[in-house]
Amino acid sequence: MDDEIINEDLTIMNERMGNSKFIDSKTFLRPVRELNPSTPVTIDLEDNLADALVFMQMKQFGCLLITKREKLAGILTERDVIAKAIGHSEYQTLKVKDVMTPDPESFQENDEIAYIMKAMDVGGYRHVPIVNNNNEPVGMVSVKDVIRFIVDHFPDEIMNLPPAPNRKATQQDGG
Repeated sequence: MDDEIINEDLTIMNERMGNSKFIDSKTFLRPVRELNPSTPVTIDLEDNLADALVFMQMKQFGCLLITKREKLAGILTERDVIAKAIGHSEYQTLKVKDVMTPDPESFQENDEIAYIMKAMDVGGYRHVPIVNNNNEPVGMVSVKDVIRFIVDHFPDEIMNLPPAPNRKATQQDGG
């Protein structure tokens, strides 16, 4: 009887494992295009910073890719604005090129996801540009895209979690 239960449990476990996606080192050797990079939003480096910020606020973008003659020239992030523009006496006259991060690290769609993750970790980036062979922006990968990719490998385990972690005390404190 016990053998039947064990065999049934093993069968159920193997069926679940066969239907699940697993993460191993090969998972992160997949091409960046599997992260489904978003369409890049670009502006010219000569554009006025105030206009760029209004655009970012209206569209709720955390960053913009900066181009010069359609080639990637920089990235403008919320961090750039906080670190370089806030409190600047001539804020209204600044150009995007005055505040952007020039020549950001970028990747191509066939590069491995592991490279994006390493760049984000080491560089502290939240957004990484994806370019073609001509250095023209074709996409943007965010930390959110990487998290979504990982979550997709554990849909049942993550999506079936209760709405909040249980943090209630198991015993009454005090005396």
